[in-house]
Amino acid sequence: MYDNTSQAFARAYWHWFFLIQPPPLPEALIESDPVRYLRSVMGKRHAGLAAFAPQAWAEYERCAQIPGTAMSICEDYRASASIDLDHDRADVAAGRQLTPPLHVLWGEHGAVGQCFDVLALWRERAVDVSGHSLPCGHYIAEEAPALLLAQALNFFIP
Repeated sequence: MYDNTSQAFARAYWHWFFLIQPPPLPEALIESDPVRYLRSVMGKRHAGLAAFAPQAWAEYERCAQIPGTAMSICEDYRASASIDLDHDRADVAAGRQLTPPLHVLWGEHGAVGQCFDVLALWRERAVDVSGHSLPCGHYIAEEAPALLLAQALNFFIP
């Protein structure tokens, strides 16, 4: 996705590009108000915060305030834009593909399906790819749990 980013995707996933900036700026900004950061990223998507059960959202808030969480989040995203991307490009250059069956799901109201041909991207990386969008946004497990469960069961227990 980094290699095929459009302006629409960059606007929707601005946090990818924010989080990969060198420390300590992203960490300091997140740590100044971790709950506001969560609300800004997670609450601005298709279903807003209504998709999250109150207990689940409380846990997100609790965890975001643990010292070191912002650094961990940033380092994960920095890896995706550096070593992970290097490894992916090397695999593509060597013609390596995933061989197990892969069933890909994404939210039809999310930016990923609106900005990318999801199945085509995965078919560049895997031999046996199936999947489709579900009638939800980014947070499939929260917005469409029954559909997600049915898809998983059909895939893992045909």
